[in-house]
Amino acid sequence: MSFVCLLQVHLFLPENGSLKGKRKQLNSIKALLQRRFGAAVAETEHHDLWQRSTLTVALVAREAGSLAANADALERFVESRFPDGAHFERSLLAAEELAASGQTSPDSQWA
Repeated sequence: MSFVCLLQVHLFLPENGSLKGKRKQLNSIKALLQRRFGAAVAETEHHDLWQRSTLTVALVAREAGSLAANADALERFVESRFPDGAHFERSLLAAEELAASGQTSPDSQWA
């Protein structure tokens, strides 16, 4: 069995003064999360606001316990780099739950 964790990471960037500066900060944290945690990361909200951002982060693991521990570590890592504001929303699902919900259809692409 495998598990998927989706995290919405809401960031406040008060020191930032431009979209260019925001992009630099986000590219840096996205690369760090990809390297350190093997996460898939994308900016999903607030593209036009230079002091706010929402990243969606996906983690995958074979065991729910290790996935939750990895998500905890990721949250602590982000909070240490964004002390002015980081808020998280987390969903953890078994891969089978995703398939049963109709959101994915792994067999249909190979049929």
